[in-house]
Amino acid sequence: MGPGEERPVEAGACGGVSELELLKLRAAERIDEAAERLGALSRAIWSEPELAYEEHHAHRVLTRFFEQEPPVAAAWAVQPHYLLPTAFRAEWEPPGARASAAPRPLHVAFLCEYDALPGIGHACGHNLIAEVGAAAALGVKGALEGRPGPPLPVKVIVLGTPAEEDGGGKIDLIEAGAFKNLDVVFMAHPSQENAAYLPDVAEHDVTVKYYGKASHAAAYPWEGINALDAAVLAYNNLSMLRQQMKPTWRVHGIIKNGGVKPNIIPSYSELVYYFRAPSMKELQVLTKKAEDCFRSAALATGCTVEIKGGAHDYYNVLPNKSLWKAYMENGKKLGIEFISEDTMLSGSSGSTDFGNVTFVVPGIHPYFYIGSKALNHTEQYTEAAGSQEAQFYTLRTAKALAMTALDIIFKPELLERIRKDFKLKLEEEQFLNTVE
Repeated sequence: MGPGEERPVEAGACGGVSELELLKLRAAERIDEAAERLGALSRAIWSEPELAYEEHHAHRVLTRFFEQEPPVAAAWAVQPHYLLPTAFRAEWEPPGARASAAPRPLHVAFLCEYDALPGIGHACGHNLIAEVGAAAALGVKGALEGRPGPPLPVKVIVLGTPAEEDGGGKIDLIEAGAFKNLDVVFMAHPSQENAAYLPDVAEHDVTVKYYGKASHAAAYPWEGINALDAAVLAYNNLSMLRQQMKPTWRVHGIIKNGGVKPNIIPSYSELVYYFRAPSMKELQVLTKKAEDCFRSAALATGCTVEIKGGAHDYYNVLPNKSLWKAYMENGKKLGIEFISEDTMLSGSSGSTDFGNVTFVVPGIHPYFYIGSKALNHTEQYTEAAGSQEAQFYTLRTAKALAMTALDIIFKPELLERIRKDFKLKLEEEQFLNTVE
C-alpha cells in the first residue's frame, strides 16, 4: 500500500484497543527505553556549543548515535556530511519494504538542529531540538519494526540541519535537494509554553558598510569624512521610521564597527540589521524603507555606502491546521496543556529557516515548555536547556510527534487533509505576494 491508500488499523487488537493505539504506546515505550541514551546525546551537544556550520562535535555525536542504535530487524543507514560538512541523513525502513512490486514509500522526516549562539551557548535549546528529533524517529521505528504482517512502505528519515541561528542550513539543504520526495516533516522547539504553532515571521538580514576619509580629529577635522556619523545617522533614521512601522514589523541592529581611536575621524563603520515581517511581501516593503534610511545617511555625511543582504532570507512558517490539530490531540493524551488557538495565532515569535521548509513540504514546528520560564537567548535559558528537568518535557514532546507521525502513516484521510492544507496555504501566500 502506498501513501493515501487505506490501511486496516482500526480493528480491535487487545480489549478493544486499536492497532494504531497499541503502536503509539509502543512508540512511547521505545522512547522511554532510550531515555538515558537520549539524555546523554543532548548533554554531549549542550556541553560543547558550536556555531553555525562549525558543529563538528554535534555532527559526530549524532551520527554515532544512529550508527550505534541497537537494531531489532534493520539498522539505520547513516550518511555523515550529507550535502553539507556538518549535516547528516539517517534512514530506516521495515525489512522487505523495498519489494519490487511495492509502491513508493511514505517518507516521514524528523529534523535535528544543533548549532549554538555566540557567547552564551545553547541559549535557544538546540540540543533539545536534536534530542526531540532523534527520540521521535526512534519511537516510530520502534513501533513499526515489531509490527506483525507485511512490512509497510514507509521510510523514516532524520535530517541533521546545521546553521539555523546564522546562515540558514535548511535553505542550503533545500537547494541541494535534501527535501525532495519528503511527505511530512517534523521538529519541535523549546520555549516557555506549549504551542502547536506560533507565527514565526519572515526575516532578512543586512550588513551596511560606510566608507569615509580619515583625518586628525583635532588638527584638521574638515579634511575628514566621518563614517561613524553615517552609522549613527542611519541608526537614528531607523528609530524615526519606527513611528510609521506596522506593529507586526521588527527592526533591530547593532553598530559593529565605529572607528579605532577618538582622535582619528573614522573612515569606516559597519552596521548589522535584521528586518522581520509576517510575510515575504511585507518584508520587501520594510526592507526598501530601511535601505532608504541607510542611503540617506550616506548622502548627508558624504560617505559611500555598501548594503549587502544575507545569503538567505528566512520565510514565514506556513501553518498546517490538520497537522497541528493531530499533534494537539496526541499531546493532550500525554498531559500536555497547550495555549489556546486564539493566543497561538495572535502570538509572536522569532524567525527560523524551517519557514522555508514549509514552502516545499508540509511540516509542523511546535513549541514546548521545558520546566523554566527563562527567556530564549539568555544565559538563564542556556542553564535550563541543559537541566535534568527539561528531559521529561523534551521526551514527552517527542512522543507526541511520534504518535502524530503514526497517525499520518495509518490514516490516509489525515495525510490527504494535510496535503490539502499545505496547497491552500501555499496558494494563499503566493496570491498575497502578487497583490500590490
